[in-house]
Amino acid sequence: MTRVLIVEDEERIAAFVEKGLRASGFTTTVAADGDTAYDYAHTGGFDLVILDIGLPGRDGFTVLRQLREARVTVPVIVLTARDSVRDTVAGLEGGADDWMTKPFRFEELLARVRLRLRTAAREPEITVLRSGELSLDLRTRRARAGSRTVDLTAREFVLLELFLRHPGQVLSREQILSHVWGYDFDPGSNIVDVYVRALRKKLGAERVETVRGMGYRLP
Repeated sequence: MTRVLIVEDEERIAAFVEKGLRASGFTTTVAADGDTAYDYAHTGGFDLVILDIGLPGRDGFTVLRQLREARVTVPVIVLTARDSVRDTVAGLEGGADDWMTKPFRFEELLARVRLRLRTAAREPEITVLRSGELSLDLRTRRARAGSRTVDLTAREFVLLELFLRHPGQVLSREQILSHVWGYDFDPGSNIVDVYVRALRKKLGAERVETVRGMGYRLP
C-alpha cells in the first residue's frame, strides 16, 4: 500500500484529505504539528508527504528544510493558504516537489499526488550535480571544491547549478541573466561578471573559464 503523511493542523481539512485519499486506495497518517511531522517523515516509512506551512511547533518551511538536509528525498506537496510568489519560490527552492494553495479541489490534489508518485517511481531524484572535483548538493545548497565545503548565496547557488547542468557549454551573459535573474535585470549590467568573480573566489579561479566575446564555461 502507498503511504501518505498528511501534515495539517486544521482538523476539518485533515479529515477531508484523509477521507479522500483512503477512498482512493492510499494508507494515510495525519500529523497536526511540525515536530511530529518531522519525526514521522524522517523514518522513511512514507511514499509522499502533504505538508501545510502554518503549523504549531516547527513551521512547514523548517520541516521541509530539515528533511532535505537529512537527505530525506520523499516527495513533498505543499498545501497551504499562502499564495505569494515569495512563499511559493521559497518552498520550491527549499525542496518541495509541488505547491498547491487553499481553497482547493480534492480531484486536483489527487492528480498531483499520483503524478509525484509516478515520477518518483520512474527515476531516482538527482540531488548532487558533479563535474570533476566540483559538486553541488541541491538539498543542502552547499558546494564542494575538492575537499573544501563552500557556502553559497542564493544567486551564487543558481548560477553554479546552471554551469553544472551545462558542463563544457559556453553560456552567454544574456543566457545567464535570463536564467538566474529572470526578467528583472538590466541587459547593460555587469552583474554576471560580479557573480562569476565571486564564484571563482570561493571555488578557485580555474573553475569558470571566460570565453572572450561569448561568455563563460565550466571546463
